Amino acid sequence: MEWLELIFGFFMANLLGYGGGPSSIPLMYEEIVPHYGWLTDEQFSNMLALGNALPGPIATKIAAYVGYDVYGWVGVILALLATVLPSAAALIILLQVMQKYKQSPVVKGMTLLVQPVIAIMMTVLTIQMAKSPAEAIGFWQTLIIAVIAFAAMKWLKLHPALVIVAAFAYGAFLLPYTV
Repeated sequence: MEWLELIFGFFMANLLGYGGGPSSIPLMYEEIVPHYGWLTDEQFSNMLALGNALPGPIATKIAAYVGYDVYGWVGVILALLATVLPSAAALIILLQVMQKYKQSPVVKGMTLLVQPVIAIMMTVLTIQMAKSPAEAIGFWQTLIIAVIAFAAMKWLKLHPALVIVAAFAYGAFLLPYTV
């Protein structure tokens, strides 16, 4: 019944993933890696890096990749539906509710107070995903690459896809000679 686990895992991660991709990625990670064991940390990290280099929402790319890996083309369809349907239904319902109560302090408070929780979830995911490269190439080299990537995106305003391609190039051409 792995197809049911596929549906349930992606449905729950995306149902609870308030805010879209950034908040659903840690929830997907919990379902994909530790809970069901469909991918390892390293495989998830590679898939996430490659997925971020491609156009479109990250949640659907994760669902398509894992769905195919677990259950073939049927898995792609099931994982994508489980990923998209909660968001689509919730969007329609919540937009109607938010429109009706948009001036309510409760609604304003809910949307503001969930943001720190999402920030912490992303921080935890970043730390978990940094363990694998830190073990493979060392803590300092991982930290230097992270700082350079941050600076390239924040101050040089490079698109994240270009930073990922540069990291791929570094890993392919320079890293084998330094490790």
